[in-house]
Amino acid sequence: MSTTLKTIPAMVSPDGTVRLFEPLELDGPVAAVVTFALEAEDAEEEPALLAETALEDWNRKEEDEAWDYLREAM
Repeated sequence: MSTTLKTIPAMVSPDGTVRLFEPLELDGPVAAVVTFALEAEDAEEEPALLAETALEDWNRKEEDEAWDYLREAM
């Protein structure tokens, strides 16, 4: 039997109650994994947040124009 993963946004209360943000129909009990999206207290501690400003550079029109020749080669 294969496992299919489905991601559903939810809110977990401090008491552990899980509230799903979209409906879910199940035929019976299923195993689940809960991943918490905790707010970082300090961006210095979160490497992905440190890269955010560099990634904003990639989202500029000038960057698209500079790399257009690669799209043409494909």
